[in-house]
Amino acid sequence: MKIAAYQLLTSEQVEQNLEQVVAGIETAAQQGVQILAFPEGCLFGYCCRQDYWEQMQPSVFETVEAEIGNLCQRHRMAVVIGSASFENGTWYNDLAIFDQDGSLRHRYAKTFLAGERWCQHSREKLPIVDLAGAACCFIICHDVRYPELVRLPAAMGAQICIFCSCESNLLSEHKLSAYRAMPISRATENGIYLLMANTPGNPQNLADPGSSHGNSKIVAPDGNVIDEAGYFETRLVSAEIDLSRSTASVPKRVCREETILRDWFQQGVSDLVVRI
Repeated sequence: MKIAAYQLLTSEQVEQNLEQVVAGIETAAQQGVQILAFPEGCLFGYCCRQDYWEQMQPSVFETVEAEIGNLCQRHRMAVVIGSASFENGTWYNDLAIFDQDGSLRHRYAKTFLAGERWCQHSREKLPIVDLAGAACCFIICHDVRYPELVRLPAAMGAQICIFCSCESNLLSEHKLSAYRAMPISRATENGIYLLMANTPGNPQNLADPGSSHGNSKIVAPDGNVIDEAGYFETRLVSAEIDLSRSTASVPKRVCREETILRDWFQQGVSDLVVRI
């Protein structure tokens, strides 16, 4: 199976961002990619201004997502992209999850917010969604600091963690070591692949609130980085992966062996994870 992340810098203009997304999907299709991830907030440039969301219409995202679904169907490609949805009177910072037939299989909304005031955090169960034949779980940006969000789905059979982010920009230099360590840790401690799509830095304005520090990557179950983008690049990060290596042996061991963790962990898996 070939998986990829498309690292790109977008803006507050949803329709213009769609043009870049289409280019990324077309590039990935030419390379035979089956699962493609885009960064958190990709469709709205990770804009967190309250006035932006007060005037935004949900139909804007619905229209753009319909076009993305059509592209997925045309290219037989699963796509996970940072979007937003409006439900029960509130906005959610979420991922639109499309399968190869173009269907919107699920939406995963961010569980742990990082100070966003325009949206609400999710209280839904942690989904495992089969995409292109691979069992996938999902985290968004600040979620990566909470290992349970990956470990519980891994124990239930998740083979790939798709991590979409728009983290702090390059001026927050003191955070970069942790930002590199955490996604690698989530792959290693669970024995599954991790596919990370992050927003790059903006070389024209390092303080751009819609920018990050790049380093989109694919991490193998043993913790080795297979491919990784730089700080400022707009490019596809891709790899051929072998799902038989994604064993999730450590979280499954916690479920199986009679230690003090087993009952507590089994209860968490039962209560908090759902197969879609």
